[in-house]
Amino acid sequence: MGITSGGNRGLQSEINVTPMVDIMLVLLIIFLVVTPFLQPGINVVLPKDMKNPDADPKITNESSVVISIPNDGEYYLGKKRVPKELLADEVNRMLQKLKNPQDRIVYLKSGIGVGYGDVVNVINEIRRLGVDQIGLVADKKKDSTRPNAPTESS
Repeated sequence: MGITSGGNRGLQSEINVTPMVDIMLVLLIIFLVVTPFLQPGINVVLPKDMKNPDADPKITNESSVVISIPNDGEYYLGKKRVPKELLADEVNRMLQKLKNPQDRIVYLKSGIGVGYGDVVNVINEIRRLGVDQIGLVADKKKDSTRPNAPTESS
């Protein structure tokens, strides 16, 4: 703190802010360095060469319940387009036709550009119906080491 005395103006006091600015800059640097380590969540390295299991043969049955979401807001039950509001009712109607409780599986196909929220909403609707077995359908990855199959020539 510095005090200056002038001629006839009287005493004037000033605060030296240089040490405070130094401390603030050091704290700013500390926060900039530490903040990236405090980010919530876990970094997960996803597998690149994953072998998908073989497709469930039940999915091709006529009685199978297959919901397809090719684009955001488009819902199909089998090959029939269904509004989102009626999807749960239609799935419930199809599930009631199944006699074997082990056949109460709902398969869900989703397009690559479909939002995560749409898929989660459909899964929640299916779970509300009491279905515990939900199959998420994905394309089987093609084996790049296998030679191409010969084409038939006539």
